[in-house]
Amino acid sequence: MNLAEKVYRQLKEDIFDFRMLPGDRFSESEVAARMQASRTPVREALYRLERDGYVQVYFRNGWQVRPFDFRYFEELYDVRILLECEVVRRLCMEPDRAERLAGLVTIWCCKPSQRQVDPVDVAFLDEEFHFGLLECGQNKQMEAIHKGVCERLRIVRRLDFYEPRRIQATYDEHSSILSAILSADSSRATRDLTKHIEVSRNTVREITVHRIQEARQRYSTDLSRK
Repeated sequence: MNLAEKVYRQLKEDIFDFRMLPGDRFSESEVAARMQASRTPVREALYRLERDGYVQVYFRNGWQVRPFDFRYFEELYDVRILLECEVVRRLCMEPDRAERLAGLVTIWCCKPSQRQVDPVDVAFLDEEFHFGLLECGQNKQMEAIHKGVCERLRIVRRLDFYEPRRIQATYDEHSSILSAILSADSSRATRDLTKHIEVSRNTVREITVHRIQEARQRYSTDLSRK
């Protein structure tokens, strides 16, 4: 891995983990000093992050973490619903769906005492659940599109797991979706899945700077305990 790639990954992680907040301004020299790197790989990493939509440049005035565009996020959630519901409909018609879904069932259809409670772990598992659904659909092109959409949503989706009730609700909702698919109940599966994703989408509308700052503090505390 070259230095530009390392800088890119670290900055991206800083943005996702709220160490760099939406709207934060910074310079290439500040990043270079913090990363102990020259400005050339830093600039290369920043322009890559700009192409990905995470930062924006102000010529002669430094860089800024891109502020949240709530309409953009809501549109991405719409794409997620279309892709995931189509996969679920197809899975309901597959005779080997139980075999395909076995791994997800083990994780999500467990006893309450076996459920994860750490918000960082649950955020990861939740993303893997939705990736897993697409993987079970066995359409590589749909998987690739879905992963690209989820990558852009990751920063806001992490805010969904800092309330214990949302963690428990996620287990219940995932379990219900899987049960419906296994029963070949396409209508219930797509209805439950749509409602599940819409809860996350509605959370986006409630995000404030204070909540993001609070999430950054909690996330840092959680990481320090690991």
